[in-house]
Parts: sequence; C-alpha cells; structure tokens
Amino acid sequence: MLDQSDIEPIVKLALDEDIGPGDITAGLVDSSEVATATVITREAGVICGTQFVDAVFHAVDPSLCVTWSKCDGDALQTNDTLFTVSGRARSILTAERTALNFLQMLSGTASYSAHLAQLVDGTGTKLLDTRKTIPGFRLAQKYAVTCGGCYNHRIGLFDAFLIKENHIAACGGIEQAISTAQAQAPGKPVEIEVENLNELRAALDAGADRVMLDNFSLSDLRQAVTLNAGRSELEASGNVTQETLLSIAQTGVDFISIGALTKVIQPLDLSMRIS
Repeated sequence: MLDQSDIEPIVKLALDEDIGPGDITAGLVDSSEVATATVITREAGVICGTQFVDAVFHAVDPSLCVTWSKCDGDALQTNDTLFTVSGRARSILTAERTALNFLQMLSGTASYSAHLAQLVDGTGTKLLDTRKTIPGFRLAQKYAVTCGGCYNHRIGLFDAFLIKENHIAACGGIEQAISTAQAQAPGKPVEIEVENLNELRAALDAGADRVMLDNFSLSDLRQAVTLNAGRSELEASGNVTQETLLSIAQTGVDFISIGALTKVIQPLDLSMRIS
C-alpha cells in the first residue's frame, strides 16, 4: 500500500489541472441532485489504484461514498464491477475523469506486469522494473508493478548502487568502483553493469552483490550463470522482449530488468455509468 503522503500531492495536482476555476459542465446539474455511479471494466486485467480513486472523490467532496467490489491486485474479467460511488451528482461528475485516469493507468501497468510475469512462471526468475518512470509518479508505478506480480529494482539513486559504464570509467575500473562504493556506504547493495564475461569475472572477484549482464547473448548468459556459481545475484538487461523473455529466464539468471514495465502504458478500458 502507498502512504497518503505519496498520493495526496499528486491528486491535488491532477484536480487543479482538470477543474481549474470550476467545472462549468457539472454546474448544469442541480446542486441537490444525488446519484450512484458504477464503474466496470470492459476488458480483463489486474486492478490497481484504488487509493487514488478514494483520494480523488474525497478531495472533491468528502460526503461521497465509494464502495469497492475489488481490491488492488485482484484479477478482473470483462464487465466486472469495480466500485460504486454515491452522493451529489455534480461531485461525482467532476471527479470522474481524474479518478478513472489514475485507475486506468495503474491498472494497465499492473495488467502488463501480470502478463509478463506469467510468461516466466515456474522459472524462478524475477522480473524487475527500472527508474524509467513518469516524473513524480514513480512510487505509484512501482506499486502497480508489484500488484501485477513483478518486483521493484532500486527506488532511486539513494537506496542502492548501480555502477554503469560511465561510472566505471570515471572511477578508474571495476575493482576501484566497487571498493569505493563498499567503503563509502557499507550495507548498501552494490550492483555493477558488465558487458562481457571478463568484466563479470572482475566484478565477482571484487565482491559485487549483483551483476547486471548488459545485452548478453543467450549463450553468454548461460556461461555467466556457470561462472558465477552462486557467488552473486545475476540480472539480465537489454533488448528484452515478450518473445525473448522466457529464453532469457531459462538461462538461470536471478532477475530480468524491463524498462517497458513502466514505460509501456496501455490503460485498462473502464466505463462509468451514472443513475
């Protein structure tokens, strides 16, 4: 679950953007009119974003009552009812688009994550997201990834090292980069990116906690797993597609990182009907 402190600023920004000085169309409805609206899904998927929906309706009108039929992470079938909201019709109409925007986008991410996770089910390999997220919306997107059955890589630049090619060059080499990281922040996970088996050997000898195997061929991935022999966690990355995902997982790597988990957003098709 996300903290309200993560949700409320984003909801405020979205509502300010949408409502501006006032919803002139909802103003056509008599202020005393009450209604109930039902939201369904028009396609199968995985739901995520219920906290955002609650926050949107509450921010617009605290008297609105939202009743959920599904919880974050639940599998959905076409025409499933997700929730109902009751109260002032004006308020429901004003909040509708913003609430559904959050729910559709996050459910889309959760659904895509679930689809990819299913492709490697049984292999033991975990699928990871990346930092390729919408600015300001990272925690929400990473939460959606977990609702779909995948896993989070580091949250930002502060919680784990990820030493890449330019870091290595600037530090003077693989060994120097790893030893400096271990000395400067003991206890922080140290991951380093390598581009070939010789660099992998150097990273393992230097004591990396995890090694990212960048654009390795399937043959090299299998050799890397054998060479590693369990000394470090291995993460495959680069040119990962739905078509190659299972083959990569079957090499025996521990993780596969996929930027598309948060970059590719196909919103779940939802519909609200008011009565």
